Amino acid sequence: MRWNSRVNYVKPFQVMGLLEAAQARERAGHDVIHLEVGEPDFPTPAPVLEAAHQALTDGQTRYTPATGLPALREAIAGHYAAQFGTAVDPGRIIVTPGASGALLLASQLLVGPGDHVIMADPNYPCNRHFMALAGAALETVPVGPESGWQLDASRVASHWRADTRLAMLATPSNPTGHMLDADQLSAVVNTVMRRGGHLLIDEIYQGLTYDMAPVSAVSCTDDAFVVNSFSKYFGMTGWRLGWLVAPASAVEPLTRLAQNLFLAPSTPAQYAALSAFDDATYDELESRRHELHLRRDALLSGLARLGLAPSQPPQGAFYLWLDISRYSRDSQRFCRQFLEEEDVAITPGVDFAVNGGEHHIRIAFTTGIDRLEEAVSRLERFLSHHSGR
Repeated sequence: MRWNSRVNYVKPFQVMGLLEAAQARERAGHDVIHLEVGEPDFPTPAPVLEAAHQALTDGQTRYTPATGLPALREAIAGHYAAQFGTAVDPGRIIVTPGASGALLLASQLLVGPGDHVIMADPNYPCNRHFMALAGAALETVPVGPESGWQLDASRVASHWRADTRLAMLATPSNPTGHMLDADQLSAVVNTVMRRGGHLLIDEIYQGLTYDMAPVSAVSCTDDAFVVNSFSKYFGMTGWRLGWLVAPASAVEPLTRLAQNLFLAPSTPAQYAALSAFDDATYDELESRRHELHLRRDALLSGLARLGLAPSQPPQGAFYLWLDISRYSRDSQRFCRQFLEEEDVAITPGVDFAVNGGEHHIRIAFTTGIDRLEEAVSRLERFLSHHSGR
């Protein structure tokens, strides 16, 4: 059989294979610590579950408009007003099936075959894959501690070409958890806009920040495409609901795309998400953010004892990006052996980085402090067994 050649640009997500292996070990009776998947161990907030139950009881299961429930678009606009003091027209907000739906819409609207696109390396792999499927000529720009693990304005300027169509960045980022502050984000916006290009910003971890206040591009410009999600901060991973804030001129073509690509987001999920912005829900979400902060600090403390803590702690999300070059230059083998020998599941860096992924790993602090401390103990034992090899 012959397939579309662009499918070849979509690489396997190695973490899913590790997850399957970890689950198989659990079924065999092993005590596995899961630090591989970006999904904290918190349940969906109770008010959201109650709203979903009520919506189903009321028979709210029919199609909504392709761009989402008007009430939900207004609620998201209210979220920006309350959290950032920024007025966003609800008409510029398009509700999507997960952040992936927003990325699909943006990629199909903004780029075509041969258009040059720049983004940071490391980055979430699906960001690369969406652009590749659209036919873009993708350039991944290596970032590190010297740029705060971000695609800053100077790197955008130095890698911009005559055929550059789009710059994409993520703040806080996956896998590093690092952010751009308000001044840095404004500088990127100005750099792109002066060159007549488009800017796509992944903000799905926006509410999960620890050492810096949350920042959103909606406070800087009306011309960027901003992706967000109910999955991470709002704890609604399996509900598959996200949104895209777009320039007013882009709403009509995006609506046409949405009508044809997925018709409408999940109706029960949208009614459930209306309660994500309630005061009681916010209180619960902020308590969870505080718990994640404690988990981050506990994990950093344990890794510092092993000489593995990153030089710059992540300011957001729930990941640590660790350099393991002292021990291995094969992150897939390192992660596989760690799981097989110590029953701890972590993610190989090759999932996220085109350059350097072979000597980096990602650890998700998505389980309790006691389990994180046990994972560090197992890592110490694992490294002691392998350091002489």
